[in-house]
Amino acid sequence: MPINLTEEDNGRILDVKVSGKLAHEDFKLFIQRFDQLVGQHGRIRILCDLVSFDGWEASAMWDEIKWDVRHFSNIARLAVVGAKTWEEQLSLFCGPFTTAEIRYFDQTRAAEARTWLEGRLSGQRTDPVERILS
Repeated sequence: MPINLTEEDNGRILDVKVSGKLAHEDFKLFIQRFDQLVGQHGRIRILCDLVSFDGWEASAMWDEIKWDVRHFSNIARLAVVGAKTWEEQLSLFCGPFTTAEIRYFDQTRAAEARTWLEGRLSGQRTDPVERILS
């Protein structure tokens, strides 16, 4: 399955691992789980692991665009872990579509992404999207 969803911190964090090419049915599972968690907790945090991600099928990309607009303010923090330049650019592109703090982490810093997501890193937010690479 191209998408694996794991809840952490009693559902306040959604760990999303995406591999291969994301299809409409996969994204539909994500939307259902996300909506349920937001209904229970309000704004949540997302750890999005794109290390083995190869993109979207057209229908899934459209699903994501509609979802981004609808959930503009439902994400508190979004940590994106990736291995490719386009994944970093994707995290920068998301900035204007959300009120979330967004940070991109190279795959070698995945543990740091989790720590930041959980709010244990010191330091102030300086940019809407911050780039953290090794």
